[in-house]
Amino acid sequence: MAGLKLQAVTKSWDGKTQVIQPLTLDVADGEFIVMVGPSGCGKSTLLRMVAGLERVTSGDIWIDRKRVTEMEPKDRGIAMVFQNYALYPHMSVEENMAWGLKIRGLGKGLIAERVQEAARILELDGLLKRRPRELSGGQRQRVAMGRAIVRDPAVFLFDEPLSNLDAKLRVQMRLELQQLHRRLKTTSLYVTHDQVEAMTLAQRVMVMNKGIAEQIGTPVEVYEKPASRFVASFIGSPAMNLLEGRVSDDGSRFELEGGMLLPINSEHRRYAGRKMTLGIRPEHFALSSEAEGGVPLVMDTLEILGADNLAHGRWGEQKLVVRLPHQQRPQAGSTLWLHLPQESLHLFDSETGQRA
Repeated sequence: MAGLKLQAVTKSWDGKTQVIQPLTLDVADGEFIVMVGPSGCGKSTLLRMVAGLERVTSGDIWIDRKRVTEMEPKDRGIAMVFQNYALYPHMSVEENMAWGLKIRGLGKGLIAERVQEAARILELDGLLKRRPRELSGGQRQRVAMGRAIVRDPAVFLFDEPLSNLDAKLRVQMRLELQQLHRRLKTTSLYVTHDQVEAMTLAQRVMVMNKGIAEQIGTPVEVYEKPASRFVASFIGSPAMNLLEGRVSDDGSRFELEGGMLLPINSEHRRYAGRKMTLGIRPEHFALSSEAEGGVPLVMDTLEILGADNLAHGRWGEQKLVVRLPHQQRPQAGSTLWLHLPQESLHLFDSETGQRA
């Protein structure tokens, strides 16, 4: 096993604009880190820099305590799995998995041993003589992973490897990746735009936006205490409700744009009079009543999802989504009375977007 360290790494294509702003990350031996963010946020560029496929503008990359910043990809001790399976169509599964080792000049006995072991781990034993065209999408992806495993790398790099699979196969492959990591315990850096993949696979998540690491933390930390308005809006499905307004002068209420007043915890008094963004996740509302001091929400539409339902409405001009138990299906135009648990409220600075 080996650790991975990025030290103040940057990337600029034109020498002026930094597409990766100074980024530092320590990945422990055997840790599984997922980089997640929207298209164009820099996550794949960063992965390619670790692989040696893109030059680092400034900063350093260390793998297994060795500085590899200028090293060729083949000398870094990494193996990559791509969105595209990149299998040779004229070769069998066995030949595809063995080809990289043959190029490196390993002996036939060692190659056969590694291929057989990887095939056993990935349940490809009975498919070794087949060609890629005879395999399903999930099987092809397992072959691509097997080709990486036989290299016995210090670090695995995954670039959106499940993107080409249908929804059912993605669920299956996520489980297989979890089991594979538990078995091999190889340091892994994984790129995806899919927050479900990020939350289910990662030991730690790095949420990226415009070349910046907005937050690095466990899936629970990122979900329960988002470091910024961006993280709050990106992690979670449906996304956290973000409501613009200001903290009242006495700090006891949040005044929404449009005049509605919401009670907030006294701990927010230090932000009295300031413009802020109030966040609350759809599942954190509690149903209440007018007599209990609930806040009214007039329903616009209801999404019936099966296990639960999503009620859509507005507070003034601001949209709101509330997750309801599956047995509760209020009609459009009806009023829901909501309680806002104080421990579930989040405040973000309206100017910087950072957590208050």
